[in-house]
Amino acid sequence: MADGGNKRSIDRKLLSGDMLRGHIDTIILRVLIDGNKYGVEIKKEINSKTNGLYNPNEQSLYSAFHRLEQKGLIKGVWGNEYVGATRKYYTITNDGVMVYESNLKEWNTAKRLIDLLIV
Repeated sequence: MADGGNKRSIDRKLLSGDMLRGHIDTIILRVLIDGNKYGVEIKKEINSKTNGLYNPNEQSLYSAFHRLEQKGLIKGVWGNEYVGATRKYYTITNDGVMVYESNLKEWNTAKRLIDLLIV
């Protein structure tokens, strides 16, 4: 890099949480395609997949969980409190898979167009 800086710190400066915030529903749906998870697991997986570059705040996540449940795209089920902390586990529904696939196609089209226009 020209400035000799750390790529990770530069990426953090360039990556706006606002840029990803509008896609949090799709990000959550993608995580749940791999299997049922509770809120903290979803947050950790997002953080891990981005090597710590994106760590959505809990309020954004839980608002998204509520919104996705209301739309019937995910289903939340409370775990057994006798086995530790009571956690709500989320599962993607068939409608959720269809919405994820549609959003992914839309994202790929937008990404190609943006690359054509600004790269």
